[in-house]
Amino acid sequence: MAGQSDPHISLFSAEELEFMAEDELIEIVPNMRMDPLNFICVIFKSGDFGPFFPQIASQVPLWLAVALKKRGKCAIRPPQWMSVENLTRVLEGERESQGAFQVLPFHYVEISRLLFDHAREDIPDMYMVRSLIEDIRDVRIHKVETSLEKFSGTSAVKIPNLSAMEVNIIRPFVGRALQAFYKHDNPEKIPDVDRASSAQTRAANNEPRVSATEEITDRFHF
Repeated sequence: MAGQSDPHISLFSAEELEFMAEDELIEIVPNMRMDPLNFICVIFKSGDFGPFFPQIASQVPLWLAVALKKRGKCAIRPPQWMSVENLTRVLEGERESQGAFQVLPFHYVEISRLLFDHAREDIPDMYMVRSLIEDIRDVRIHKVETSLEKFSGTSAVKIPNLSAMEVNIIRPFVGRALQAFYKHDNPEKIPDVDRASSAQTRAANNEPRVSATEEITDRFHF
């Protein structure tokens, strides 16, 4: 994974975040009868899902829901937080509160993107839902950037209720900032290798400077 293999970037790719989100449980409505499915599972207590009966809702991991949906075996029920009413309330709360984040699923961006890609016909008011989620994401990203402006070496910044994508944006910045504070206090112990290497790479490739926020948000356009 990019977050582990490249210590200078410490970013997960959009595909890696979606892969992790696919273990989230979601409700489906099968249109067929099927015996239980048995999987090796490290996330849930049991890897057994089913049995499945027509028109009887069942909970399965998102990856299994998408696989069954692609084969025409089920419809996917969007989670309750994806309703227009709930998203409108969340957006209003995000705009009204500059210092706090509304409670959303940790993988709300990845879950919504997967459902837009594979089950859009199952989402009531899909275009309104997508617009609201985009607005929520943009407002939250702006608040993340504002919160990071308060970051210093002598104080802690608490940002509860962040999503996976937002944590992914913050991780490399906070890591570099803490390293910079440590270098400032102990300049003889750690040479500034990261900055020199990064500058040389950009100069050699004639690359423009792109912030972590711009890079990761570009990958999550709906």
